[in-house]
Amino acid sequence: MKPIFGLLIVVACLTGCYYDHANLVYPKANCVITNVTYSSTITSILRANCYGCHSGNASAGGGIALDNYTSLKVYVSNGQLMNSINHTGGIAGMPLNASQLLPCDISTIQAWVSNGAPNN
Repeated sequence: MKPIFGLLIVVACLTGCYYDHANLVYPKANCVITNVTYSSTITSILRANCYGCHSGNASAGGGIALDNYTSLKVYVSNGQLMNSINHTGGIAGMPLNASQLLPCDISTIQAWVSNGAPNN
């Protein structure tokens, strides 16, 4: 009886984790990067991830304000926005002391920047 019980335990352990790969259990949601607009898409991402430090007088964010198009466009034009959110370019990765933005958020911002960063 003990060998059968032991065999059942071994079989259960070997077959019990069929969905042990995250991509099988939690498939990636589609990242739609068409029709990206500053007024809704970009500001939503920035509001959720950046405005805590980079809005108003932005004293907590090193004086870098990203809460209006004119200020944001400066950092888009000089490449600092994409370098900071991609954690590249020798500047501080943003958000500071936090996880990198979600890949879809980065792709969305990149699509907007690649499209000329229109004020739409």
